[in-house]
Amino acid sequence: MKEFHHIGIPSDKTRAGEIYLEGAKLHVTPVDASPNKIEWLRFEADSPMPSELKTTAHVAYQVDNLEKALEGQKVLIEPFLAMEGVRVAFICEDGVPVELMQLG
Repeated sequence: MKEFHHIGIPSDKTRAGEIYLEGAKLHVTPVDASPNKIEWLRFEADSPMPSELKTTAHVAYQVDNLEKALEGQKVLIEPFLAMEGVRVAFICEDGVPVELMQLG
């Protein structure tokens, strides 16, 4: 299964309800807070995340098996635990980041 989950958009605006991801030095809004499935991303100046993610919107898909979904792909960010129950990785398609998520 590969199913659309959300669109992530970088921003420098502070928004209500942001969740802080310490390892990424990143603030994100809950996808469910947006009727259009937008996740706003606000990076700290020293965030270790790749520039592609800091400057370009990304589309995210939920997958059943993250490792299998990464096979043959150009991996931008290796799998990591974003928050409890959510493992993610990023691939790159023509310079554009794509998020793959495995829930559970």
